[in-house]
Amino acid sequence: MVHGGSRARPHPPVLFEVEKSERRQQILDRARDVFAKRGYHAAKIDDIVAAAGVARGTFYLYFEDKRAIFEEIVDRTFARLGMAVVRVDTDDPQRSVTDQINENIRRIVHTLLEDPATTKILLSDAVGLDAAFDRKLISFYEELGKLMESSLEDGQARGIVSPGDARIFAIMTIGALKELLYQVVMRGLEYPEERIVEVMFDFLSHGYLRTNAR
Repeated sequence: MVHGGSRARPHPPVLFEVEKSERRQQILDRARDVFAKRGYHAAKIDDIVAAAGVARGTFYLYFEDKRAIFEEIVDRTFARLGMAVVRVDTDDPQRSVTDQINENIRRIVHTLLEDPATTKILLSDAVGLDAAFDRKLISFYEELGKLMESSLEDGQARGIVSPGDARIFAIMTIGALKELLYQVVMRGLEYPEERIVEVMFDFLSHGYLRTNAR
């Protein structure tokens, strides 16, 4: 005989998904802090679960291993950087090329400095982790370089960028910005974002940029 009566209603699926998403993000955030503090090789899953306040089994519900969560942290930074860089439109009647270049530098600097822990991971621990990860890094910087190279070639056609090897110009620009932010993050140098943007733009203006042109 089946007795009547009220039964507890299950949590709505949407709420359950939100809770899972929040827990996953919590583990990611704490893992980022652990990697930034200890470095990839010294960090252990026990350190991550302790920082996140979850059981070790909970960690494995979301991530296969330490490498998987580390890779996701780096991939998310790649995605944010990819969205930050916009190809300069030399025909834009509303914004000068100078303004667009400044804005690109500002977005990159802001993206990397708003989360210094992840930037530290990207610029230090991610390099030389293993061959597969090195290929991932190289591929990302190649795509970023191609985008910048294309913009520089457009600028050369309009006389905004000095004649020369646009690919080398792009590599030098990315390298200079990476080293500057590496020093700021790793050494804790006290430079506000706007000052970094200003100095970086000034550096480029004394190099291949011809800022007097549109």
